[in-house]
Amino acid sequence: MRMAGASWCALTVTALVGSVLAAPASAAVTRARQGSPADVSRTSWAGPAFVMNGGGAVVPASMTRAIDEIRGGSGSLDVAVIAASGTGTPECDVIITLAGTNSCTTLTLTRAADGNDTRANTDIRNAEFVYFAGGDQCRYAAWRGTALESAVESVVAKGGGAGGGSAGMHINSDIVYDACGGSVTSATALADPYGPNMTFTYGMFAWPDYRNTINDSHFVTRDRMGRTMAFVARAVRDGRTTGGAAWGVGAEEGGSLYLDRDGLAAVVARNAYVVLADHPPERIQPGRPLSYRGFKIWKLAPGSTFDFRHRPTCGYYLRDVVDGVPGGDLYDGAPAAACGGTTAFSESEPNDPRLNPGGPGPVRAELGGYRGSGPDLHPHRDDALDRVPSTLAA
Repeated sequence: MRMAGASWCALTVTALVGSVLAAPASAAVTRARQGSPADVSRTSWAGPAFVMNGGGAVVPASMTRAIDEIRGGSGSLDVAVIAASGTGTPECDVIITLAGTNSCTTLTLTRAADGNDTRANTDIRNAEFVYFAGGDQCRYAAWRGTALESAVESVVAKGGGAGGGSAGMHINSDIVYDACGGSVTSATALADPYGPNMTFTYGMFAWPDYRNTINDSHFVTRDRMGRTMAFVARAVRDGRTTGGAAWGVGAEEGGSLYLDRDGLAAVVARNAYVVLADHPPERIQPGRPLSYRGFKIWKLAPGSTFDFRHRPTCGYYLRDVVDGVPGGDLYDGAPAAACGGTTAFSESEPNDPRLNPGGPGPVRAELGGYRGSGPDLHPHRDDALDRVPSTLAA
């Protein structure tokens, strides 16, 4: 487990993958760079691409696909890893070994004010992929409206990419469950969707084809289907989405979703889930348990794809929540509307203005093991202990 705290002294460590240079970028920012000391010089990139990991560790298979997409299959790129706590470089220790990586720089920013750190934001803008480490998404949410938010957005805008694991996955959805009031369990969220631990951040990142989403991590291991149901039901009730629909995206530990520039997500290593609330709840109010009939749930096996740009209308199973109690197996079910056996889920007749020039544009709303009901291990922050050394993350 990574040691807590920040490092203020310069050090040089020689590792098998190259040199690591760590030095204080400011009073509260630590910078450690691996690989080439010089950034890649290139004018165009082929992304964007994204990775959403259910645990804090980098998933090499999905990260490699994102790197390949962005660099167009040739050349190399620079990666910036953003963390809000801990020491060491577990994410870069993995990323620097992947083909197409020129450098990987770990930036540990411990204060909200560090979102405006000049050196850190220069590193971010010069990168082609920004990876948010596991940890505490409440600290990440504190950077909303800072120069860091704009710097990350500039990376995606130039054809680069973004993503993260665990808390780093949370911060990359359209609506962020920020856990600033402490982490919430499924039972507690369903018992009162407006409870003190149900806190959200709005208006931070809005990635292409990923609007109206709420990410959740450690999905099956920590039994988070119920709380994701509460998240999306509340988003619809509060009018936080377009078109009256909210999409929960759940990734399991060790698994990942890789999203390409066309909005197509590929499921890597472990099952993923998409939870859709597309109508107002039958009952949702402070201090009362949730009642909602007809959650649409897609179970996505490794190797399957989900088209974010064109929402699917088949392949889901249905589940109800009545008086805060969900019915049936939440993590498996027979499809209510089959897709003919395909594992590629997309809208059968995409509402695409290129195909239907006279019609409206595409609706921009999004998605996102074993069954389990394990306890939430981090009651004060959602994923506060998820940064681990690369030797444990492999």
